[in-house]
Amino acid sequence: MTHSHERGNIDDAVRTCTRCPLAETRTTAVPGEGPIPARILFIGEAPGRNEDAQGRPFVGRAGKILDDLLAGIGVARGEVFITNIVKCRPPGNRDPTPAEIEACRPYLERQIALIRPEVIVTLGRFAMHWVLESHGVKPGPISEMHGKVVTIQWSGGERTVVPVYHPAATIYRPAFREVLAADFGTIREVIGDCCAGGGD
Repeated sequence: MTHSHERGNIDDAVRTCTRCPLAETRTTAVPGEGPIPARILFIGEAPGRNEDAQGRPFVGRAGKILDDLLAGIGVARGEVFITNIVKCRPPGNRDPTPAEIEACRPYLERQIALIRPEVIVTLGRFAMHWVLESHGVKPGPISEMHGKVVTIQWSGGERTVVPVYHPAATIYRPAFREVLAADFGTIREVIGDCCAGGGD
């Protein structure tokens, strides 16, 4: 099966999913976007209002901040894959429930197997906890974990995980912008280490 065929299967399954009650309140499910395979995978929490309307991840204010952070380390948005642990918007942008996160788990696991990322960047505490706890790592609070480099075994290979604050956090706490920029500097270093031995 080709990458594009399997990707289409996943995207179609996400867009027609009724595994949890979010299907009843969403406008559009948001599978994610980016190249397959991709060296870097960004995993956020859940779509917001703009994402729900457009069917694309990180297209609102947080998306603009993410684009700026990527540009700051010389990475184009089109070079990375971006998705969320939950593919439909929780009403009122509330936190996703454990049941909603679990309902979306198969989609994210299929995506990761297809994308084969070398580096996984978790955006916010929900994505950090999901990725690390799913692989036997008990994370501390994101205030302690952000910018740290963690190695896990996932989907047939070793993956490097870098937890960072969610870009939306900088909208309400501007001081986080410098913290995020520094953590993206760590991501740039990790990418350089991954690429040192050659390409794909």
